[in-house]
Amino acid sequence: MFSRKEAFPLIMVAPNGARKSKADHPNLPVAIGEIRNETVACAAAGADALHLHIRDSAGRHSLDPGLYREAIDEIHTVLPGFPIQVTTESAGIFDVDQQLDCLKVLRPRAASISVREIARRSDLAPNIYGLCNDEGVSVQHILYDKNDWQCLNAWHEAGIVRDKQRDVIFVLGQYAPAKDACLRDVDDLAPMISANIENHMVCAFGPMEQAVLCAAAAQGAQLRVGFENNLYTQNGEVAPSNAANVASLKNSLLAAFKQTPAEGAPQ
Repeated sequence: MFSRKEAFPLIMVAPNGARKSKADHPNLPVAIGEIRNETVACAAAGADALHLHIRDSAGRHSLDPGLYREAIDEIHTVLPGFPIQVTTESAGIFDVDQQLDCLKVLRPRAASISVREIARRSDLAPNIYGLCNDEGVSVQHILYDKNDWQCLNAWHEAGIVRDKQRDVIFVLGQYAPAKDACLRDVDDLAPMISANIENHMVCAFGPMEQAVLCAAAAQGAQLRVGFENNLYTQNGEVAPSNAANVASLKNSLLAAFKQTPAEGAPQ
């Protein structure tokens, strides 16, 4: 779902995540209308797809299929057909049964799945990947370290993960204990991205986000940018919005790939 035929890297925006609130940034989109408006702004700035988290009425991370449908419908009202990937992230709140139930009811076009979270109930992994295969749900695996990578390969060798379910996103840096991404992290990906992966994406924590993503793009990665992982500009200042960081990344990539901005593209 998120592959591109041209050489220029795909940009997915992750505007809120599961953990941050307006106390972290006043422009973090939490309500569905805010997420819709921010997605429109990010698309105009150069984003190609949305990584969607939803919140309940108290602002807490949610996997409610009804809220997901409402958010997707709201976004597609103003951006028809815009690619949307939902998260199944547990964020320490949901168990694997609840993650599976979300997929069963929602049957989204695309979903991200954390390998280490599903490994909490590895007996349910065949159900999850079988459902996604049968319902045509595009799967992207979240990988935090080499142990996750090895687990994914083991599931693939066992036939649990199908050949067409090999897309991954490598997370550089982490929430707790806090660790920002650095350029050295990109080099550590080399043994994994040389494997048989059709599409791989990278996201990065902290103010080095843009530099790390540009380095990953030079190695053929797709990119995910947004307040889920980083609230700062490449100069270390608090970013005004997700759209501002999307535009900045797009400009850096245009320069790196020596492309001329199209009409209406960020300058």
